[in-house]
Amino acid sequence: MKKGYYFLIFLIINFGGLGLGSWLMDGGSTGDWYNNLNKAPWTPPGWVFGAAWTSIMLLFSWYLAELFHNRASKFLWVLYSFQVVLNVSWNWIFFNQHLTMLGVIIIFILTLVILYYFITFRNDRLKTAKYLLLPYLIWLCIATSLNGYVVFNN
Repeated sequence: MKKGYYFLIFLIINFGGLGLGSWLMDGGSTGDWYNNLNKAPWTPPGWVFGAAWTSIMLLFSWYLAELFHNRASKFLWVLYSFQVVLNVSWNWIFFNQHLTMLGVIIIFILTLVILYYFITFRNDRLKTAKYLLLPYLIWLCIATSLNGYVVFNN
């Protein structure tokens, strides 16, 4: 399959996942529960989350198109599906169910999955493409720290 088709497929799935995750947030950052939490002093304004995730999913889709164009396999589809489930479920677990500790566990596992992509898949064509994952990894570290702060300070 051509890279352009993969890119389109991953754009649809990734942004669909963002939409589903947003829907599962039960008000998310505008809800009473979240607004009454003791949040980290480094918590960014709400609009940053949307801008960050939009950029991250564009870059992640590009990375995945490169990866799958070079080595599509059943394992990669399973790994990618696991990543989507983790990413979407965190919204429901944290915002809807208020299970902050489970949220930390989920986001930590998600970070490990993205780190696995970064470390494992680096043939000649992917040596530079892997850097498309850096914003995702950085954002997951920030999000993990925000989630952890909520766990330990509420």
